Amino acid sequence: MGRSNMAVNLVVPDTLLPVRGVHLSVAEAGIKKADRKDVLVIRLDKGNTVAGVFTQNRFCAAPVQICKAHLDAGVQIRALVINTGNANAGTGEDGRSRALSVCRALAAELDCQIEQILPFSTGVILEPLPADKILAALPVRREAGWKEAAEAIMTTDTLPKAVSRQVLLDGETATITGIAKGAGMIHPNMATMLGFIATDAPITRPVLNQLVREVADVSFNCISVDGDTSTNDSFILMSTGAAATPLIDSSEHPAYAILKAALTGVAIELAQAIVRDGEGATKFITVKVEGGRSVAECKAVAYAIARSPLVKTAFFASDPNLGRLLCAIGYSEMSDLDVDRLELYLDDVLVACDGGRHPAYREEDGQRVMRQDEITVRVVLNRGVAEATVWTCDFSYEYVKINADYRS
Repeated sequence: MGRSNMAVNLVVPDTLLPVRGVHLSVAEAGIKKADRKDVLVIRLDKGNTVAGVFTQNRFCAAPVQICKAHLDAGVQIRALVINTGNANAGTGEDGRSRALSVCRALAAELDCQIEQILPFSTGVILEPLPADKILAALPVRREAGWKEAAEAIMTTDTLPKAVSRQVLLDGETATITGIAKGAGMIHPNMATMLGFIATDAPITRPVLNQLVREVADVSFNCISVDGDTSTNDSFILMSTGAAATPLIDSSEHPAYAILKAALTGVAIELAQAIVRDGEGATKFITVKVEGGRSVAECKAVAYAIARSPLVKTAFFASDPNLGRLLCAIGYSEMSDLDVDRLELYLDDVLVACDGGRHPAYREEDGQRVMRQDEITVRVVLNRGVAEATVWTCDFSYEYVKINADYRS
């Protein structure tokens, strides 16, 4: 069943830059619905490096298990194959066998080892992967652009999610383009979402492994739509090495910080796009916690707010029921919180301090902020210098409708 709402201020770029060394193809395999793009193949030229981080859900899907094993094998990856309409999760040995059959077919086409193929799936859990349909759609030879690739991995998304940037490294241009999908079952560790970012900047494998973790921690691991961590979450970073920029072989390399900032910017924009397109979302909410002793405790407070159904429904109703915010902060995983030192703001409006409601706070000020489609909740702990930001959305009637009808 289709979605009736649209994403909150989400813009799909008119231009997405090709990345040298990356070749995209899409197909219509009819996995769940006929006449829709539901298979994406990303082929990589030789000389690339690939790194990834995955869901921490212990019921992780068959393709996640295989991706981890293939990356751990240390071979050079030649292709990624992604299908929508079926998650291939909760499918046991049969699911792994079906995913490997797809890898085997693509490996034969590319004349490479099966371990050089990474499979990804997203969709309904606990149903057998229709590998025969995917195999019938291969080989995929029609070249596609990044926007079409982003469309091919959508499930309940209303819009494709894609970002492109270029950056100068030692006087030479490097290109970064990324796509993502996700709208529901979104919560960190990872945060169902798939994210793929490619760059032509040359990066060694150890550095790429470091980058993918650091970038994920401040982007895809800082979003929450509904508090559910998926079985299939995957974030992949690919370096083709086709640019004339210097090889980044250490975090001390002068180009490292510049490239990391650019990759982080792309990942944050993609992560925010997932929240903006959250199932049933009508508001995009930034939760910023400052003045903590550690990033971990700041994130704990932020997520207590971001995953609270009572907070999220209040935002949907534009109701400044601010006691719900204080309640969520109070039950966060921070046992020694001093509530008398805490300050709570809605955008620029000081709501609470000294353990209670700010004397100058007026209901109409809170109402004004809550009516906006983009809102910032700011919590100042006043106990240190650490801070953290997470992004979330509201809960609407549409969220329940979408998920009640998800398998129909």
